[in-house]
Amino acid sequence: MSSLAIANLTAGYGSVRVLENLSLEVRTGETVALLGTNGNGKSTLMKCVMGLLAPTEGSIRAEIDGTAHELAGARTEDIVSLGIALVPEGRRLFPRLTVEENLTLGAYRSLARSVLRRSIEFCYEAFPRLKERRSQLAGSMSGGEQQMLALGRALMSAPRILLVDEPSVGLAPLLVKRTIEKIRELKEQKSLTVLMAEQNFTQALTIADRGYVIVHGQIAFAGSSAAELSDNELIRKFYMGL
Repeated sequence: MSSLAIANLTAGYGSVRVLENLSLEVRTGETVALLGTNGNGKSTLMKCVMGLLAPTEGSIRAEIDGTAHELAGARTEDIVSLGIALVPEGRRLFPRLTVEENLTLGAYRSLARSVLRRSIEFCYEAFPRLKERRSQLAGSMSGGEQQMLALGRALMSAPRILLVDEPSVGLAPLLVKRTIEKIRELKEQKSLTVLMAEQNFTQALTIADRGYVIVHGQIAFAGSSAAELSDNELIRKFYMGL
């Protein structure tokens, strides 16, 4: 059992507020899409959940195996140790380290270290290209291969809650489709709870159970299903070009 509840969250950078009184939840086993164009606060929200940015107000509550944890104000390493992992926008790999070295660094928490070899083999099964290139420097790989590695590195921490920030950025349309499908596959294989921030509405809705639309740091619309999101007139007009 793993879930995430964000309530009345306000955050920003200096005097600039990016998130304003934002609330959302991700229930156990769901894939929830946080949809919005660039500059509306998706990545800022992810940073708050991971302890990379301290909110000025509000609560970020994770419940894992029946125990509730307040993440607002917690250290990033403690959040990772709870079983929460982030696939960051732009992948943020270590370019001068090999594929296998990048994967190994993902096994930060003690639980992950105890099953490190098994996790690496799982990643190689999920992404055969990574096994082929296990000794290649991450910085010399294509964008699609780097996204595979970023996903694999996050899985190495044996997470219960997976945050994925803009997985489509910098990828060709076919690779976007494959990446989104792989997220769904991994979620099912590992019984993950997933919050995915994405501006590609069409692809995100193919795997989302439901979602939220964020505009100027606030939730402008909450859809109880992917169908409800895609059928919303404003979303169809302004975000999907329909």
